[in-house]
Order: sequence, then C-alpha cells, then structure tokens
Amino acid sequence: MSAGATTVFLVVVTARFIVPLFIPRFPLPAIVAALVLDGIDQTIFQTFGYDPPGYQNYDKAMDVYYLAIAYLATLRNWASMPAVEIARFLYFYRLAGVVLFEFTGWRAILLIFPNTFEYFFIAYEIVRLRWNPTRYGFRWWCLLAAAIWIFVKLPQEWWIHIAQLDVTDTVAAYPVAAAVVALVAVGLAIGVWIWARPRLPRPDWSWHVHADPLPPPSVTTPRVLSAATLEKVVLIGLLSVIFGELLPDLRSTGLELFLGIAAFVVVNAAVTLWVAGTSFKAATMAGAFAARLVLNTGLVIVAAWLLGRGDLNVGATLFFVVLLSLLTLLDDRYRPAYEYRKLRESAVVSSGTTR
Repeated sequence: MSAGATTVFLVVVTARFIVPLFIPRFPLPAIVAALVLDGIDQTIFQTFGYDPPGYQNYDKAMDVYYLAIAYLATLRNWASMPAVEIARFLYFYRLAGVVLFEFTGWRAILLIFPNTFEYFFIAYEIVRLRWNPTRYGFRWWCLLAAAIWIFVKLPQEWWIHIAQLDVTDTVAAYPVAAAVVALVAVGLAIGVWIWARPRLPRPDWSWHVHADPLPPPSVTTPRVLSAATLEKVVLIGLLSVIFGELLPDLRSTGLELFLGIAAFVVVNAAVTLWVAGTSFKAATMAGAFAARLVLNTGLVIVAAWLLGRGDLNVGATLFFVVLLSLLTLLDDRYRPAYEYRKLRESAVVSSGTTR
C-alpha cells in the first residue's frame, strides 16, 4: 500500500471512530455523517487504489460501534419515553440478530432482524428539529417504526444481504433504471414539498439541531445489581461478542468473552457508585475516560495474573479495554437523564390518575 493510500485509510478510519462521538450532542447531523461515511468509505479506498483486506469485518465493527453510541444518545436526549422504549427494542433486536449471524453465517437472519433502529433514530431527530416529540404517543411512534421496518429496511436488507447487489454495479448495468429511480425520488420530494409541507402542524420551536442540556440527575439511588446494570451487561457483552468474532486470533469463546465482559461491567458499576460518593470526581469527560482506562487496564492485568493467562493478545485486549471504558462511561453519564425523565413522566401519569 502506498503512502498516500495509507494516509487516506487512516483518515477515513479515524473519522469513522470520531464522528459518532458527536451524536450525543448533535444527533441528526452526526448520525447522517456516520451513515454517509459508512456508505462511501470503500469507494474512497478503491479510488486511491486500495481495497482493505477484511473490509467487511471492519465495516461491521464500525457499524455496531456508532449505533451503540446512537442508542446511548437516546438515553441522554430523547424526551419521549414511548420513543425510547421502541428504540430500545429495535436496537437490541438488531443486536441479537447480528450475534446470531456471526455464529451461523446465515444471511437471511439480517433480513429477519433488520436495522430499523438507525432510521427510526433519524426519523425522531427529524421530528425534533421543529416539533416537540412528546406531543406524539406510543401508537404514533410504533406506526412510524413499522413503516420504516416494512417499506424501507426490509427492501434494503434484502438488496444488501439476500440479493447481495451493489448500487454502483447496478447503476452501471442499468443506467435507464437508475434515471427512472432518480426521477421518482425527485417527484416524491416535490410532492412532499407541495402537498405535505402545508399540512404539517405548527412548529413548536425554531430549528433544533443541537441536543438539549442534560436534565438534573435522577433522585433515585442507583444500585450495582439493577436493571440498568443488566442492560449494560447485555449491551456491552453482545457488542464484545460481535467484535470478538471479527477480531483475528482471539482465543476466548463467545460465552467466555461475554461472561468476562459482564464481570468487568459489574466492577465498573461498583467503582462508579463508590466514586460518586467521594470527592474523587473527574472534571471532564476526557479525565473520566482516562481514569476508566487506567482502572480497566489494571483489572485486565490482575485477571490475567489470577487466571494464569500470560499470553494475552495485546491488540485485541487494548481494543476491548477502550470499548468497555468508552461505552460504560457514556452509559453512566447519560442513563441518569433517562431515569429523570422516566420518573417525571410516571409522576405526571400518577397525578393524572389520582385526579
């Protein structure tokens, strides 16, 4: 690989790692940027004369990484509890499907477990640009998710994973069909602008691209063994199993990796709660991330010593330490916002019931 191709490769990979970190603060532009990067990165590589070996594994890893951050962003930002619950189901449903696919290799699984979460996230954030999402109830969000699932994701998943067609190759083979599709898309856009736009409800606010400030933390006392910790274990455990299947020369089985990550997550939760009760608090996210890296690196060293595992794969181990540290930190920072909104909504429902 030439020096130029190496530089391009490093720039694209770095961008795919950094851009998702903006999703919690700038949800819509950041996830669209991540989606665009996902769609064009291989084309960029090939333009510069480089086709990365194992590209599919790398691409899958980057996909589950940025969608994990998008899911955690729903906990931080979304005011509509029905939308959060639907997003939670869509995200973990897809995550389970990806795990099954990694163990079976049966491509139809990705059609049965489509990635509806990603477009549902985008749809919510489009609504939030001008309207308060809490004005819509569970049924409305459920119908929106169903429409995305049936009319958008199922055809797309069939195209990619069952038919295994490539857009570039198809356009080259059928230029007339591509022109017809483009004309239909333009016609739909004009129709939406002329017919649908005047019928939209009055906006609740001006353009709302950035996320709202975090609400006050929940007044409930968090516990180590809780539903939140269980969800965190499932989230990071399944992600780690997926990454473990993609990484070369990983000597742990999927179950061993899941159980090991589960233990690390629980220890992280315990340490986080202990630190919360002391004066040892990091002033910034970067400081908290660095502290968590040190903690998890120490835990790995101790665990390797206790288990007599002196032959650790340094690259894979470092990767998992960074992943675990980043996602547990974001979860710990953002989940209290979700708990606060959930508690507030429950109080409103209870007061309405009593009256």
